[in-house]
Amino acid sequence: MADTAQDRTLPATPRKIQKAREEGQLARSRDLAHFAGLGVGVALLGLFAPELTTWLAHLVGEGLRLDARLTRDPQAMTERLGLLGGWMLVAVLAAGFGAVLLALAANVLGGGWNFTLAPLAPRLSKLDPLAGFKRLFAWSHLTNTLKSCLLALVLGGVGAWYLAGQWPAAVRLLAMPLPQAIAAGGGVVRSGLLLIALVLAAFALVDVPLQRHLLRQRLRMSVEEVKKEMRDVEGNTQVKAKMRLRMREMANRRMLAAVPRADLVVMNPTHYAVALAYDEARMAAPRVVAKGADLLALKIREVAVEAKVPVVQAPPLARALYAHTEIDQEVPARLFTAVAQVLAWVFQLRDALAAGRAFTASAPLPDVPADMDPLAAA
Repeated sequence: MADTAQDRTLPATPRKIQKAREEGQLARSRDLAHFAGLGVGVALLGLFAPELTTWLAHLVGEGLRLDARLTRDPQAMTERLGLLGGWMLVAVLAAGFGAVLLALAANVLGGGWNFTLAPLAPRLSKLDPLAGFKRLFAWSHLTNTLKSCLLALVLGGVGAWYLAGQWPAAVRLLAMPLPQAIAAGGGVVRSGLLLIALVLAAFALVDVPLQRHLLRQRLRMSVEEVKKEMRDVEGNTQVKAKMRLRMREMANRRMLAAVPRADLVVMNPTHYAVALAYDEARMAAPRVVAKGADLLALKIREVAVEAKVPVVQAPPLARALYAHTEIDQEVPARLFTAVAQVLAWVFQLRDALAAGRAFTASAPLPDVPADMDPLAAA
């Protein structure tokens, strides 16, 4: 069953936020981009107003200057038109390029840099008219629509109020010489753009946190979605438990397969079993080839009896070896003496059996340091 909006009560996880960024879902504020473009434009206009006024006056003067030679030579007139048009084109392109850079900077400031082609990929779900109708009346779309309508009304009202106040000044421009008219007209335009920029700044202050809030609302997750993500990231706990069980079983089988090659098994009768192997030519010290507790210890003893590997009952040594060694690890130096006592008895037993004579010596009771025996230390 699909999750409804009421079910999505949990904030988005970092993984979902990252996935949303890869899909192009970011908190973008159009009002911030509009304010950045217009605000910087007004700032540059005020900073370079004298130079811009002089350049415009010169350009308009050149365009209106009557040259009798141009009227007689159509080619010269075409060249002059191309020159003046080129200057205007340079100005327009420079302004457009600056506006693009400012819009990109505002978007990066609002939601960070993000490059992805995912939004351009075709999606059949977008062709569903019913889904599109629902999106049309979604809360986020209604909020943006109402905000855009309010912005248009406010800008229109502010623009009408400003033009009404500046109408007498605009009429007086007709009586001024061209350079003074351009300077005065530029001042009127600059003040109007500054007023509009202030309105856009106020809307941007509201729109930036609003877009972030709406994005967080869209990315909210239900409890089931969070659980599913955790399963995807960490894996199914039941499957992982089965894998760990299978790995333990494989490790135990490999360990039990090494018991027949051991020289002896040291046991605590019911709890611990440690199989040791020693080859004087290849090993510097006896090595643990298998160890286990409880049922695994009994299995090690069973395999050892079947393989006719001597089993020695030495509880302190068995506990010490089990606690302080790992598989394929050499016996600790502090247990050398105790292990050597047991190995000597095993080698004597092996020699007696090979010679066919009776061997009546009982198994030794090896000396184990008290701090190496977990039971004695406790």
